[in-house]
Amino acid sequence: MASNRGQGGIQQLLAAEQEAQHIVNAARSAKMARLKQAKDEAEREIAEYRAHVESEFQKKVQASSGDSGANVKRLEYETAEKINHLSTEGSRISSEVVQMLLKQVTTVRN
Repeated sequence: MASNRGQGGIQQLLAAEQEAQHIVNAARSAKMARLKQAKDEAEREIAEYRAHVESEFQKKVQASSGDSGANVKRLEYETAEKINHLSTEGSRISSEVVQMLLKQVTTVRN
């Protein structure tokens, strides 16, 4: 009888060990599923954020290239204005400069 009781106790221990193993395996599976889900959500959020940042970057590039064209036109206009001003001033004072140079060249100093 003691042998039967010992045998029954061992069977109970083996059954409890198997049940504990099933519980641990189920917990591991649940943990891995949660980790996979968290990873998938994080990847999705990263992709959304990356798309948002890329969109903002493209908007800024578009805005700055539009500004760049306007800046180029403005600079071309300002450059043409300065060239015209310098040409006018050069024409206005060229005779004075020629007279001053002739005077300096023809003056003899001892």
